[in-house]
Amino acid sequence: MNNFFTKKVNILIISLICTALWGSAFPVVKIGYGLLEIKPFDIYSKIYFAGLRFFIAAIMVFLIHRIIYRENFSVDKSIIKPIIILGLLQTSLQYFFFYIGVANTSGIKSAILQSGSTFFTVIAAHFIYAEDKLNANRIVSLILGFGGVLLINLGKNFDLSFTLIGEGFLIFSALLSTIATIYAKTISNNINPFLISGGQMLSGSLPLLILGKIGMKGAKLNFNLSSFSLLIYAAFISAAAFTLWYMLLKYNPPGKVSIYRLFIPIFGSIFSALFVKGEYFTTNLLLGLILVVLGILALNIDDRIRTHISK
Repeated sequence: MNNFFTKKVNILIISLICTALWGSAFPVVKIGYGLLEIKPFDIYSKIYFAGLRFFIAAIMVFLIHRIIYRENFSVDKSIIKPIIILGLLQTSLQYFFFYIGVANTSGIKSAILQSGSTFFTVIAAHFIYAEDKLNANRIVSLILGFGGVLLINLGKNFDLSFTLIGEGFLIFSALLSTIATIYAKTISNNINPFLISGGQMLSGSLPLLILGKIGMKGAKLNFNLSSFSLLIYAAFISAAAFTLWYMLLKYNPPGKVSIYRLFIPIFGSIFSALFVKGEYFTTNLLLGLILVVLGILALNIDDRIRTHISK
């Protein structure tokens, strides 16, 4: 397992699968809001929808583990607290701040500030892990990747305004994502990745379900075959992506793999152009994708090649 999850080509492939799944969540959630008849600023219904998504995703993870390994989890009491803490960080608090922040700021700022979690993680890992230091490759990769995200969103009414419940909450969400990533790496050595993924989503979904239901004040979501099917797919996205991601974190430095998360807004824009009305492919999207790909190439270039080029 260690050899498999530490090979560069496998890290690349698994990271792209995770970021493609997370990226597809953007149009899925947008379409889901329409099918469920959730209004743009109905925060509590969105939080409740997120809670349902992660609760079902947790059940999926447990079922997949049962099918693959043909055994139930052996849960030691000592790991319950860390998993609950991760659930509060990764799911409850992060998505609480994220949904409110997105509702109170523009799309371009949401994309840019969400990408900030990558920077926070890489920088934090530099100071926490001796084997996860910043180097020229990572700096170039970050610059190119973030440049790609900026380029995709160029011209979408960007401004320098700042509000606590808008941009401020998105920054909190990015910081929580970083803290959760570092914490997940800390506990992953002793806990099955399936249990980490399913456990954190189960514990994290409950506060979202409770808060959302209370805030909805008796209102209901419009469930039918289409909206329920979309909810199941959204849950599958979280179940598959988080489980694979925690496996990567278990065997690799967080700063190294987190840079790949810059692909999330790229895939989000591509899938939105494919499936969401009013979203289109643009030259900026193509150029942004090229920059992010160049950033990933810079991250993975061998030191020997880099030394040869410098000569």
